[in-house]
Amino acid sequence: MFGVIKHKAQSIRPAFSAIRHFSSAAKEITVREALNTALDEEMSADPKVFLMGEEVGEYQGAYKISKGLLEKYGPERVLDTPITEAGFAGIGVGAAYYGLRPVVEFMTFNFSMQAIDHIINSAAKSNYMSAGQISVPIVFRGPNGAAAGVGAQHSQCYASWYASCPGLKVLSPYSSEDARGLLKAAIRDPDPVVFLENELLYGESFPVSAEALDSSFCLPIGKAKIEREGKDVTITAYSKMVGYALKAAETLAKEGISAEVINLRSIRPLDRSTINASVRKTNRLVTVEEGFPQHGVGAEICTSVIEESFGYLDAPVERIAGADVPMPYAANLERLAVPQIEDIVRAAKRACHRSVPLAAAA
Repeated sequence: MFGVIKHKAQSIRPAFSAIRHFSSAAKEITVREALNTALDEEMSADPKVFLMGEEVGEYQGAYKISKGLLEKYGPERVLDTPITEAGFAGIGVGAAYYGLRPVVEFMTFNFSMQAIDHIINSAAKSNYMSAGQISVPIVFRGPNGAAAGVGAQHSQCYASWYASCPGLKVLSPYSSEDARGLLKAAIRDPDPVVFLENELLYGESFPVSAEALDSSFCLPIGKAKIEREGKDVTITAYSKMVGYALKAAETLAKEGISAEVINLRSIRPLDRSTINASVRKTNRLVTVEEGFPQHGVGAEICTSVIEESFGYLDAPVERIAGADVPMPYAANLERLAVPQIEDIVRAAKRACHRSVPLAAAA
């Protein structure tokens, strides 16, 4: 790492890719491959970028995100750390103060609790407290939210935790294109970025365009993506819940309900304009997230819509979230604690006044 300090990047890369012309042909890659290639390309393009964390080097990452990087870039830029999140997060922030661009991997974001003082007090607040004299270009990344059968201490979603803190940017990709474009944007950004992945998505394959596979590709931070257009109800989601929302939309379409699905991509800054524009078209809103319901991302979206588009609503806003309990270990209870596709379908039907009366369902 300390050898990297001697190097200075000679070129300034754009925050997001300029308009270029590519073939429209798409290939499928996994989210794991998308993250790996994004890291590889950014490390190749900028000698100030380095990766550190538990088992990122010799073991090639707990989820093989850093596969091949130690062999290619050496131990000075791919650093295996002791099991001390507070220690290596602090080292990473210090390196960012000096002008390097650390990518700090947490084996799970539940372990970021050990390092939250450095994330919030050392990284997020330094630019403001130094009157703009200190930039902290650091990325904290790793799997976030529920996996499967790992219990309460390894299943929590931290999106709303970190999104409540000024000075941080919080991103949560769904597809392979999201993963590539947003991780590149995070690494190039001058501010600290919390990058929330999902363990269950790593092995999922998604079609990726030739444009997204280009090394210059980058997605803008703070911009949501409309994954599916619709006219009857807006469904917002992020990370794994985007896939659930899209499947719910397919079910709803069979019953004559046209759902618009918004992939938030960016939790902070939140793309309020896209959300409100959609609600003003559909007049109904369903928010979906895996995290706890109280003070959640969905609550913030609801507030934005109430403040900016209340007069357009034809039904109460529906919030779908995880159960307000620590994650159970038993598989049957775990399923009940996490939103399911049928929960989204029922909420959309309620918003569209298509619910089956309780008496009829009895």
